[in-house]
Amino acid sequence: MEKKVFSAPMGQILERLQAFGEFEIIYFGDRVILEEPVERWPICDCLIAFHSSGYPLEKAEAYAALRKPYLVNELEPQHLLHDRRKVYECLEMCGIPVPRYAFVNRDRPNQELDYFVEEEDFVEVHGQRFWKPFVEKPVHGDDHRIMIYYPSSAGGGMKELFRKIGNRSSEFHPEVRRVRREGSYIYEEFMPTGGTDVKVYTVGPEYAHAEARKSPVVDGVVMRNPDGKEVRYPVLLTPNEKQMAREVCTAFRQGVCGFDLLRCEGRSYVCDVNGWSFVKNSYKYYDDAACVLRKMLLDAKAPHLSTTIPPILPWKVNEPAQPCEGLTRQGSGIIGSFGQAEELRCVIAVIRHGDRTAKQKVKLKVTEEKLLNLMLKYNGGRPRAETKLKSAVQLQDLLDATRMLVPRTRPCPGSDSETEDIEHAEKLRQVKAVLEEGGHFSGIYRKVQLKPLKWVKVAKGDTEEERPIEALMVLKYGGVLTHAGRKQAEELGRYFRNNMYPGEGTGLLRLHSTYRHDLKIYSSDEGRVQMSAAAFAKGLLDLEGQLTPILVSLVSKDSSMLDGLDNASIEMEEAKARLNNLITSGVKAVLANGSSKKPWMVDGAGLPPNASELLPTLVKLTKKVTEQVRLLAKDEDEKLAETTSYDVIPPYDQARALGKTNIDVDRIAAGLPCGSEGFLLMYARWRKLERDLYNERKDRYDITQIPDVYDSCKYDLLHNAHLNIDGLDELFKVAQLLADGVIPNEYGINPMQKLKIGSKIARRLLGKILIDLRNTREEAINVAELKNQCQSSTTSIKNVKEHSDKQLKSLIKNEESRRASFTSDRSMDQDEDDDKEIKYRLDPKYANVKTPERHVRTRLYFTSESHIHSLMNVLRYCNLDESLQGEASLICDNALERLLKTKELDYMSYIVLRMFENTEVNLEDPKRFRLEMTFSRGADLSPLEKTDIEAASLHQEHTLPIMGPERLQEVGSYLTLDKMEEMVRPFAMPAEDFPPPTTPQGFSGYFKSAGVLERLVNLWPFHKHANKHVD
Repeated sequence: MEKKVFSAPMGQILERLQAFGEFEIIYFGDRVILEEPVERWPICDCLIAFHSSGYPLEKAEAYAALRKPYLVNELEPQHLLHDRRKVYECLEMCGIPVPRYAFVNRDRPNQELDYFVEEEDFVEVHGQRFWKPFVEKPVHGDDHRIMIYYPSSAGGGMKELFRKIGNRSSEFHPEVRRVRREGSYIYEEFMPTGGTDVKVYTVGPEYAHAEARKSPVVDGVVMRNPDGKEVRYPVLLTPNEKQMAREVCTAFRQGVCGFDLLRCEGRSYVCDVNGWSFVKNSYKYYDDAACVLRKMLLDAKAPHLSTTIPPILPWKVNEPAQPCEGLTRQGSGIIGSFGQAEELRCVIAVIRHGDRTAKQKVKLKVTEEKLLNLMLKYNGGRPRAETKLKSAVQLQDLLDATRMLVPRTRPCPGSDSETEDIEHAEKLRQVKAVLEEGGHFSGIYRKVQLKPLKWVKVAKGDTEEERPIEALMVLKYGGVLTHAGRKQAEELGRYFRNNMYPGEGTGLLRLHSTYRHDLKIYSSDEGRVQMSAAAFAKGLLDLEGQLTPILVSLVSKDSSMLDGLDNASIEMEEAKARLNNLITSGVKAVLANGSSKKPWMVDGAGLPPNASELLPTLVKLTKKVTEQVRLLAKDEDEKLAETTSYDVIPPYDQARALGKTNIDVDRIAAGLPCGSEGFLLMYARWRKLERDLYNERKDRYDITQIPDVYDSCKYDLLHNAHLNIDGLDELFKVAQLLADGVIPNEYGINPMQKLKIGSKIARRLLGKILIDLRNTREEAINVAELKNQCQSSTTSIKNVKEHSDKQLKSLIKNEESRRASFTSDRSMDQDEDDDKEIKYRLDPKYANVKTPERHVRTRLYFTSESHIHSLMNVLRYCNLDESLQGEASLICDNALERLLKTKELDYMSYIVLRMFENTEVNLEDPKRFRLEMTFSRGADLSPLEKTDIEAASLHQEHTLPIMGPERLQEVGSYLTLDKMEEMVRPFAMPAEDFPPPTTPQGFSGYFKSAGVLERLVNLWPFHKHANKHVD
């Protein structure tokens, strides 16, 4: 209707058409279209007609049948665009890739369908299962309320996408878990696209303009420029994507058309077709669209007229040249000064998760029939098979059974009940309290193992079968990311944005949106690590909103690389046994025999000399604290015992299920523990520590409990200081002295053992880091070669164009040969880097930057303390390996001494490797690529710190500051990539051992021949054979 016809983009295009002097533009207007019969409509040679709200499409079809004008967009196919089902069917019929989907058709609201099944984490349509996250779209094309449902393992909930309202394009609803049933819907697989969508606009089958924008899936906040317009960046389409644009245009017979493109795992998919659409705020697009439309119209109605474009476009005769905006070039970084010729190429960071609650475990032997039957239900009826319960349905079944088994009253002290029965009941009560915590099951924070211990044979008909009669139940819980942990991770993400990319500033966001920033974020399987990664991404990319959509969109789990200690379990047990001997036998003599010149080389470095004398004090103070917490829990326990509403399930509280977002002021004011932990669970935590730390009957200390005591002390001093537990600060000081010695030595009591254990734990991660660095170098060399050749070409415009086309083909050849040579140098993730390097590039013609070819790779690995220690140990001690004898350490002595004093790599500690390219150095020179290594101790300030003003203010918010990065190399040192590879390769997984990325079936690659990379927008691609491939 008139609103769209008289819109600014339409006006810009029609003004340019009219400027050629060959066309008369007639606007029909709403009154004519709606009120006049078609016989009285103006007569025209060419008709631009497209459906919008209130438009009488059938009336326009009648006019077209009467007058037979040339139709830029044919009218009959526009009916298809109103029904998403018909759109998908048409796309599939034409062989255009779409996401995996299924239709659910209802004749009336809430109609029950036998082919539709909904469970906690999936829906099933005609036997086709869609696991969360999945997308739910209304079948009507004008209904833009699209829903995305998230899995319970990520916190659950639903995100609603809608047409932009102000600065919002989506809203997250954490309480919504069931799909809609009031209408007909399409269910389709969710495609992770890295938080960016691509919009493609065609003008005829030979022209396509593509723009990137921030996906509404991430945080729902529309990114706008100072003029209030949504920020979008033109991008380069691949040849396959250009062919898709051509096919969409012809399949729907729409000359001017827009559609949405999803790029995922090496393939591209069309997920929506919009009909008549045009780009906003792009004068280059307006110029091109006018030229293409001119040719289309003249070819149809006046082919005898010349379609040659004038040397100067009519509307550009008096137009002044537009100045170019530039981004500052990358400086030399933190260490030394190597001149402005250096540019940042790669940022690799390995980061520990943020502040968390204490990790806990409950073990009990169960013989109850209900629990044994539950184990058989979920292990397939195998009496000797272990069962893991993690999903919401499984944990709810366990909670129902436990509620029935927990005694309603406790036996009196004088009762005849045996001690074991009392303890068993207490543990069942603790299991029930843990399962009820939060009011909803979030699988990433609670899991239960049931392991059969004893069996008997029972008669069943004429045969016998085994039945379990006893099993070990292990409930693991806690370790939830706190509100402080979220704040720390998000703040560190902001710090990286502003400091790890010097010279960029907000340019990092521009780099990311234009696909010139190749970002991937990996996380271990632990919930606290995943949420830390999501909060960090929120700060890094300046996102808003809930973490669950960010987690699902941007974070990839890789437990094989970032989880587990199984590979080094034997060596770690040996280290702990040796460490126990060192502590109990006295450390002074061992240290005296060591080298005073390099104190980190001795066995048990960092242990306090009076460690054995501190152990009794630790036990005494632990008992003191435990007794005080017991008294605090007593009142709460009595209230729980009086409660009879066992079947009442509290309402869902996302903050409790996934960790608090902010401090719960009301709980603190009421004298309750911070977070979701009640006094009963707090007492269970301290009681377990007291029991496990020291066995009175055997007079034996368990030094592996020292880190846990320290962990609980630090947590309660930071989050529960308002409870004023007497002796907690004294216990913390003693526990810290011991933990500072125990924790680093658990990963090896001397450098050689640390190196051995570290290489086993971090082997896969080290291999992936080397692959990242090597791929960055190869890509940078290809770009540099292309740039050097382009600079030596002739200045003739014609020759420049021809030369540019040749060099682009040459670049593709280089890319293909590099992929052939480095097939093994790829990571395990399916959407790995090299297969899509070209795809994520900004079209240089639209870049508006000094170095449009620059491509920054960022790889972020979020993990736990074990992997941070292991990686650091390999970096600092790799020169001790036999194959590298005589080589200096990658880390200078000054930094080694600081690391010895650091001891703890606390929450949000990190190791960063940045690679710079010196463009003034020859490509063959090893000094072309320089590596810089830094690390941060994380939030390692003591909660008892009183002198640090900033820390004191943060302490009020239960948060500790994250220490800034420290150098691992001497100022002015020069670590080349070649040297880094030589030193680390013996401890890293070889590239050939990584599984190759899987190629989707039927996908032959983006570049089928050397000549297929034509320009996205040549200035004059208007005749049908302009885009033919050149050999």
